[in-house]
Amino acid sequence: IKPIDLTILNLYPFEATVASGAAFEQCIENIDIGGPSMLRSTAKNHAFTTICTSPSQYAELQAAMEANNGNSTTLALRKRFAAKAFALSALYDSKIATYFAEQLKEEAPVVVKVYQPEFPLKYGCNPHQKPAQILSRFGTELPFDVLNGVPGYINLLDATNAWQLVVELKQATGLAAASSFKHVSPAGAAVAVPLKQVEYAAYECTPDTELTPSALAYLRARNADPLCSFGDFCAISDVVDEATAKYLKKEVSDGIIAPGYTEEALEILKKKKGGKFIILQAKGADYDAGALEYREVYGMTFCQTRNQIVINKEHMQKVVTAKNELSEGATRDLLVASICLKYTQSNSVGFAKDGMMVGVGAGQQSRVDCVKLAGRKVCTWYLRQHPKVLALPFNEGVKRQDRVNARVRYIEGDFTKEEKVRWLAQFKEVPDPLTEEEKSEFLSHSTGIAISSDAFFPFRDSIDHASKLGVSYVAQPGGSVQDPQVTEACDEYGMAMCFTGVRLFHH
Repeated sequence: IKPIDLTILNLYPFEATVASGAAFEQCIENIDIGGPSMLRSTAKNHAFTTICTSPSQYAELQAAMEANNGNSTTLALRKRFAAKAFALSALYDSKIATYFAEQLKEEAPVVVKVYQPEFPLKYGCNPHQKPAQILSRFGTELPFDVLNGVPGYINLLDATNAWQLVVELKQATGLAAASSFKHVSPAGAAVAVPLKQVEYAAYECTPDTELTPSALAYLRARNADPLCSFGDFCAISDVVDEATAKYLKKEVSDGIIAPGYTEEALEILKKKKGGKFIILQAKGADYDAGALEYREVYGMTFCQTRNQIVINKEHMQKVVTAKNELSEGATRDLLVASICLKYTQSNSVGFAKDGMMVGVGAGQQSRVDCVKLAGRKVCTWYLRQHPKVLALPFNEGVKRQDRVNARVRYIEGDFTKEEKVRWLAQFKEVPDPLTEEEKSEFLSHSTGIAISSDAFFPFRDSIDHASKLGVSYVAQPGGSVQDPQVTEACDEYGMAMCFTGVRLFHH
């Protein structure tokens, strides 16, 4: 018998057998014994032998052999293949140990997670955090393909959260959905609800502009808080068409994730940012992200079941206030707000109107502070529709984002002396100030806004503040000892409130 210099093997499909729901005896029968022995012995002897454990390695193996007269491989390749073989062996044994622990109703004696490096990152959260890279779970794919650009660490955190959000919005409402993410929280999210006449003007869009459902959803998402959406990462639930790409072309954005792109849309987006615009194509609905998720922090590993709760209309059925009816539009807006908060850093509160977020308050320790933060954004959103704001006489050539910023500062009005000089330079004539009385009078007409909270309202103060903003509908998990007082407050203001029974903390 000649010396063996190449071993190609696939282990018995133990994990697939378990996943199929097979009986205990059949699962045990599919535990490979000889395979791991050959795998480990070949890998240990990698100085002279090559171990190949996956069809994904065949092409590289064949190329290496052809480059060496068809009968040998390089030591570097054998080392890499050996490393993958030992990783596979460790993963295989950990799956068996975990299965036995589950059968015995005990904690797993050891949990082994094996990752496959996919591509390096320029750095992590900050430039000094090097090295950094993206890895996939061994034997699985990433949830997206990179079609253009070089994504960064925070880009990908934004992309994957934004994508899950729009998928769930589409499932819950049946409408095309979009989200605009910055620093792992949504600046805005929306579904495709037709614009009102005043919104065309406020969002700098003319009625003859082509707005397909995807384009409409992103226009609304972007205009929830266009100041915060500057440099966003966006997600679209549907295939991105030319109209959506043309709208996105005008905005300052880092990247996009969507299930697909038309040829025309892809051509437009690939030219954005000098060719550096990040374009990700999400995997289909059959992508399996795994039941458990792991996170390492300061030398310890957290493990939890993924938050797979699907928020839908059923969660809005338990209305506990005297006003006990929710219109179709109110239910839709409560769904939009609640699903948005599922992917917002907690504590969080969100306001929605006409299928779009109009204020997101994220990451505050006090819930009423979330309400006040998001409420300030609601006021700014609504006041952008004020006649004085719409009539601001900008000079020719003032850039789109500069106009957005100038309108917000006009609404806020708290200029420093030096800032006021630079602000005024953008206009043909000095605008009349928007007085506090004019703001209050205009805001008094706000109504029909929905508010959702990722956890219960511990006091009625949040409802008191929300009443100043035109809130008519409330969704929250309920479960506080203060629920009766909060319900009473809603009744006093004529609001309808439902208890969803689901807390949505996100960290």
